[in-house]
Amino acid sequence: MSADTTILTAEQDSQLREIILEVLELDQAELTDTSSFIEDHDADSLLAIEILARIEKDLGVTIPQDALVEMGNLDGVRAVVTRSLGAGTDA
Repeated sequence: MSADTTILTAEQDSQLREIILEVLELDQAELTDTSSFIEDHDADSLLAIEILARIEKDLGVTIPQDALVEMGNLDGVRAVVTRSLGAGTDA
């Protein structure tokens, strides 16, 4: 029952940003921490699943599919990934 002290490294944060930029085909300036993937960037559920799959592959983390609803913007993705990293791989 230890406090979750897992934080993303600068490299991991950069990787997340790059994955989202590539999948959504955005320029750096278009993606903010709170811009909505669906409303601001016209993402659909298939793109959301692709983002999740790329994050799992590139960062070596397992993310439950039901966490997709929280991954509507970059801040949400960071929160889910941080939580998943904190949970470790012994799930």
